[in-house]
Amino acid sequence: MTILTKSMILVVALGLGACTDGGRFGGNGNGTVGVVDATGASNPTSPAYFRETVGDRVLFLVDQSSLTDEAKGILRAQANWLMANTEYTAVIEGHADEQGTREYNLALGARRANSAKEFLVSQGVSGSRLRVLTYGKERPIAVCSEESCYAQNRRAVTVIAAGGNS
Repeated sequence: MTILTKSMILVVALGLGACTDGGRFGGNGNGTVGVVDATGASNPTSPAYFRETVGDRVLFLVDQSSLTDEAKGILRAQANWLMANTEYTAVIEGHADEQGTREYNLALGARRANSAKEFLVSQGVSGSRLRVLTYGKERPIAVCSEESCYAQNRRAVTVIAAGGNS
């Protein structure tokens, strides 16, 4: 046997031996040792819960800043969460796909962010807790020159931060 083969067998054996008893160090077998994550997605007052369960983004049609019915539903849920969690503020980021000029897409991103903000305010969220920011086409989440990517990039994202006004 070569040294490389022996090394690989040793690594595999050590790896398998490490998997035998997940709770041997006082944990619960899933990698945590008595830690409760109050900021995780299972805590309904956490930003992670907002992002993953409520939904932090709404999508727009090509060249539009008007809210779809689906977007309004997501924003209603965001408004409910924000009203129940007044210790948070939000920045609403407007985005566009890669089509068009930089200047046009910055303006379109701003209109999208403002549409989302105005809807949240109409649902009772204080405008002083909301800020808008536009990135235009500068921060795509999907990069390709196909409609499937463009559709993901035409969005407004609500980013939650601590430090709200009651």
